[in-house]
Amino acid sequence: MSSKEPSFDDAVGLFQISEPGEGSAKSTRQAGRGIGIDLGTTHSLVSIAANGAQPTVLGEKQALLPSVVSYATERIEVGEAARAQALAFPSQVVSSVKRFMGRAPADIKFEHPYVMPSRDADGEPARVVRLDVGRATLVTPVETSASILKVLRERAEQELDGDVDGAVITVPAYFDDAQRQATKDAGRLAGIKVYRLLAEPTAAALAYGLDRGESGLFAVYDLGGGTFDISVLDLREGVFRVLATGGDSALGGDDFDRALMAYLFDVAKIDRASPQQVQEAMAESRRAKESLSTADFVMVSLPLSGLCDHRLERSTFEGMIATAVGRTIRCCKRALKDADVTVEDVAGVVLVGGSTRVPSVREAVEKTFGRRPFCDIDPDRVVAYGAAILADVLSGSAREGVTLLDVVPLSLGLETIGGIVEKIIPRNATIPISARQTFTNYSEKQTAMAINVVQGERELAKDCRSLAKFDLRDIPQLPPSMARIEVTFELDADALLTVTARELMTGSKQTIEVKPTYGLDEVEVDRLVMESLDRAREDYDARDLAEARVEFGRVALAVKTALVEVGEVDGMLVEGEAESITALIAEGDLAMANMNGTGPTLNALRERLEKASAAFAQRRMERALRAGMGGQTLAEIEGRLADDEELDRIRGSEHAEILER
Repeated sequence: MSSKEPSFDDAVGLFQISEPGEGSAKSTRQAGRGIGIDLGTTHSLVSIAANGAQPTVLGEKQALLPSVVSYATERIEVGEAARAQALAFPSQVVSSVKRFMGRAPADIKFEHPYVMPSRDADGEPARVVRLDVGRATLVTPVETSASILKVLRERAEQELDGDVDGAVITVPAYFDDAQRQATKDAGRLAGIKVYRLLAEPTAAALAYGLDRGESGLFAVYDLGGGTFDISVLDLREGVFRVLATGGDSALGGDDFDRALMAYLFDVAKIDRASPQQVQEAMAESRRAKESLSTADFVMVSLPLSGLCDHRLERSTFEGMIATAVGRTIRCCKRALKDADVTVEDVAGVVLVGGSTRVPSVREAVEKTFGRRPFCDIDPDRVVAYGAAILADVLSGSAREGVTLLDVVPLSLGLETIGGIVEKIIPRNATIPISARQTFTNYSEKQTAMAINVVQGERELAKDCRSLAKFDLRDIPQLPPSMARIEVTFELDADALLTVTARELMTGSKQTIEVKPTYGLDEVEVDRLVMESLDRAREDYDARDLAEARVEFGRVALAVKTALVEVGEVDGMLVEGEAESITALIAEGDLAMANMNGTGPTLNALRERLEKASAAFAQRRMERALRAGMGGQTLAEIEGRLADDEELDRIRGSEHAEILER
């Protein structure tokens, strides 16, 4: 399979937050009835900014809805009511479900009593996390998140005294395709029309009004309950462009709580805690953490574990979390490097997420960036505010729009002959984006093409992650390299991928929306990127070998076919020529079969085979031309040459350059 240079559709670099291609569809929306939702790991919020008004969160007295769902009774409880049941029914109350969104059981590196290593209908290990909460059937994280979203939707409907038109739901910037798709599915399951997904750092920047009158580079440091994001944004005349993004989708305030819980169990000399003791310790750890944001010490008690009035100093707590905070700072430095900027280039740093209230976190950020970060707006609410502003625009309000540009965290491409990855959309490309590339057939007997869509930075498909597979059929039987198959990758504003393959001669087309059932966390993404760098030489050698195998196989097939077609025709083969050609083909076949050939070795064999068969190929072509020209005028010959099938076969052969001479 060969390819041409990719082409990028015009004007896909900018994205107006009025949805692209919606036109008349947007006119059916109800202005002012769009809501913004921050679906958080620890807490979730819903906000509204109707018709250009300043955003406000709904449910002011209890604006923060704990992201906790209880299945302990027939009635599913959400929020504080669910949290209250956690001590009595620890295995039937689900918290921090955001950590499981779009992930497979094998991705979960920490223990939870309700995560089940279940299997799919075909007996294969499940590709999506399922939760055992004591019900007849297992529950997915999408269903649990939908329960949270439904409560937020109902809050908004009470405020609006009617139906919600749609919502913008925020996600961590480093959520991959599977995690984003799972979030979107949860919204639909909750009865919400999802206008679009919005990266949490960009939402925070919107809330701070950095789109109005500000310009320069800004960093958004977002440390929530279960995820950490760092984004570097370039703001110019109302255009938001994400230069780089990083973080960890499995790091947050929950890890601070777990570190403190482990410390308290150590003090209480508890080796194996019961589920009730764990729930008690987590609740007390969370309370202590929050108190230490303003106090120098706090008294801690765990009645179920026999610990009473233990004095916990802030400095002790900060020592426990120093490693986790250090991980966030390393992510920041990596993001700056990816954006090719220095801390001196950054005009400001925005703090997002309740965990940024921890004094040592703020000190680490200030030390790293050399300036006091912005923290005017409540870090728990700032993301919901930004989502509400965008939702108001998308609902059809006359609020002045902005332009949002995001980036692709990992390259997207497809597998070609030899297991080689052809990258269609490179890492850190701006989205939304559409890219096309044209491929061709390997042999004249090929009537179908298997499309394997992959994600990753390595050179071979086996080292990348497969996102989807489908077949393009009804390819016309044409000589090698004559068919034209155009493959288009389209990433929308939510970073959700659609792949289309079309055969240009017949118009045969297949389209697939890539909806993977599980995703990669940030650690896995980083691992893939670092492996691609560490193994660059190994990968390029492997790619070189794979390409050499494909090229030798193509030439050998063409020569073998020609030898069979010529047979015993007089004058086409000189003495010893067939034996020499056959010996070279056999030598190459042996090298490929034994896997002991290198790329340069096979390329040298191919060149020797081309040289040995060149005279034979020229004689064969001359015979075909003489047969086509016999008894015709020059005009007739020119007409015949224009559409003669035999000439098409010649042009598609390896030795077409002889004819061109």
